[in-house]
Amino acid sequence: MNSTSVRTHARIRTSRTRTLGLAGAASVAAIALALSAPLAASAHVTVGPNQAAPGSYATLTFKVPTESATAGTVKLEVDLPTDTPLGSVSYQPIAGWSTQVVNEKLSKPIKTDDGTVTEAPVKVIWTAASGVQVAPGQFQQFVISAGAMPDTGNIVLPTHQYYSDGTVVNWDEKTPASGAEPEHPAPTVYINDAPPAVGGSSSVLATSGATSPTTAAASPGAAAVAIGLGIGGLALGAIALVVAVFAATRRPRTAPATSSTSTEK
Repeated sequence: MNSTSVRTHARIRTSRTRTLGLAGAASVAAIALALSAPLAASAHVTVGPNQAAPGSYATLTFKVPTESATAGTVKLEVDLPTDTPLGSVSYQPIAGWSTQVVNEKLSKPIKTDDGTVTEAPVKVIWTAASGVQVAPGQFQQFVISAGAMPDTGNIVLPTHQYYSDGTVVNWDEKTPASGAEPEHPAPTVYINDAPPAVGGSSSVLATSGATSPTTAAASPGAAAVAIGLGIGGLALGAIALVVAVFAATRRPRTAPATSSTSTEK
């Protein structure tokens, strides 16, 4: 093989390596896009259930994902209603976390079937021990039993998420009846009111012994974006894989060897 053929083969190998590299990078990016779409649409603090019957006792589960890429969740505070207070709150212990139920005297006593309530739980606080946290990419479930559920439309449970870098995220915005999701929706339990037809991240993920909970539907806008990104990512991945396979299996054309002949005179 002469020097021209060697250079030709070298160019072909370099081109094929570059094509494989670009195709591989496109595949990785496309797969990452497809996988991240659903995560981006659901990374909120949620509580469950989203429905309970008046007078019932419910097991409420707060699902808390760590959205930060550099800090972990080290504390969680949940504000309980004071205008329609809960008579009793207990908690499920979590290894590595201390839990405190804060009781306060009510400014206005509440009359119930069991008598007049002058003091009620107003807050639940979970605090991580030293070296413990909900790390980036993880979530933790914080569970309480609460009741009796007040005879009211709904109860809003503002939740405050503390990070190891000092950041505090307040999940305290009410979801309107239209169901349009605010930026930081407050976990909400619906009692006499029906959940919004278009639910947000305040949808519920736990069970109540008194009712059959229904989970609020995911926001159509967020779902559509997530589905679109997922489909787009998969399509890009498929195209990149086709390019990679074609580049890997294509047989390079070799330049015909040239022969030199000498003519004797």
